[in-house]
Amino acid sequence: MTNSEQNPFQESTIHEENNINIDNQTSTNDDERLFGMLIYLTSLFTALIAPLIIWLIKRDESSFVDRIGKDYLNFFISYTIWGIVAGVLCLIIIGIILLPILAILVFIFTIIGAVKAYQGETYLPPLSIRFIK
Repeated sequence: MTNSEQNPFQESTIHEENNINIDNQTSTNDDERLFGMLIYLTSLFTALIAPLIIWLIKRDESSFVDRIGKDYLNFFISYTIWGIVAGVLCLIIIGIILLPILAILVFIFTIIGAVKAYQGETYLPPLSIRFIK
């Protein structure tokens, strides 16, 4: 008998060992995903200060948090510009309609960004311009 015939569970044992290694690696990924999510969620309370602090502290430790922070700042800058444009358009009435729509979109895109970050994905909301690359 060969070695693999003697122990039919050998492959699954190796696979289980690999899962243990993968689980150990995901513990750091969990932290990265948590901080990525917090960048978006804290923006609901402080639009710029808290996300900026998290990004500045964690960007050197994690390329994922760095990317999420940059995407959030691009989102913030872009939608600030869109808000100013909508504010100016209030002079011709259409801005009165655009401002609430923009506020709703910012809220929705913030929640989507938080969920995507927690899933380990990057997310740049629609109409965002990449100022910071």
